[in-house]
Amino acid sequence: MFARKTRKMNSDLGIAVLEEVEIGKVKQTILIRGEDIHNPIMLFLHGGPGTAQIGFAPKFQGELEKEFTVVNWDQRGSGLSYSTELKKEDLLIEQFVSDTIELITYLLEKFKQPKLFLVGHSWGTVLGILVSQKSPELLYSYIGIGQVVNMKEGEKISYEYTIRKAQELNKKKAIKQLANYDINDLKTLDIQRKWLTEFGGSYINVSMYNLIYSNMIFAKEYTFRDWMNYMKAGKSSLHALWDQMLEIDFLTTATELQVPVYLLTGKHDYQTPFSLAERYYDKLQCPYKELIWFEKSGHLLNYEETNKFNYVCIEIKKEQCIVV
Repeated sequence: MFARKTRKMNSDLGIAVLEEVEIGKVKQTILIRGEDIHNPIMLFLHGGPGTAQIGFAPKFQGELEKEFTVVNWDQRGSGLSYSTELKKEDLLIEQFVSDTIELITYLLEKFKQPKLFLVGHSWGTVLGILVSQKSPELLYSYIGIGQVVNMKEGEKISYEYTIRKAQELNKKKAIKQLANYDINDLKTLDIQRKWLTEFGGSYINVSMYNLIYSNMIFAKEYTFRDWMNYMKAGKSSLHALWDQMLEIDFLTTATELQVPVYLLTGKHDYQTPFSLAERYYDKLQCPYKELIWFEKSGHLLNYEETNKFNYVCIEIKKEQCIVV
């Protein structure tokens, strides 16, 4: 079996390391890439739950690697951090929050820096908000992509959009399948997500094949065995965390944060509906906040409009006047 590795940096001050660390008493894998180790750290919290991104995200992060030390982390139970020894009780939101804070502390000590930029996508935004609440002193700012706000309300809006589009387009098969939708049944959730994608409410400028599979096939960070575990890990993570996620309501539990917050929102996102992101932004009180629209994107804006996303992140760094 081929060993995992990552492409080297062409810089004397650069770093390109695929590293296994113990977080929350569980071995987990992080990928650290950047052209200058003195640059501020940007930690990505992937979506899903379980949609690990070490195998495909670096392809889109080249510009960020010039300005940040970029860290991608396959969270416990997913991707390169998958383990059959993990039980459902090991996959609690509180544990993921604890893992995130432990990892942040490790990275800050490793690079001798006071704070970092935290980026969450979808499920990762749940962790991002909770970490921002619990340990704001560790963060320069929080950047949320496809922000989760109120899961039950978000799923209601998402379903209503999907069934409405099915009826408008007279998609009889979709109408029939969506009639059985149950927010607590992950099989019917899969069906709803399939039709949501077809009707342009999930992502519109990329395909999951082009984004994940075609990239990960050639990713040296993943072996064939890792590939075999990838989908299994994603499914088990979602099953373990879905009920917990349905209890999330940041409109009532996280309306005050002590860090600058940037909400990056796709104009076509009905997976974590943009209307809820707007409501949360309006209600949120924090030192500084900004709602940034991505007009040509849905739920995967950092991959749908990569150049704009990278530009926004670099501008955020400038706004925070970071000197390390």
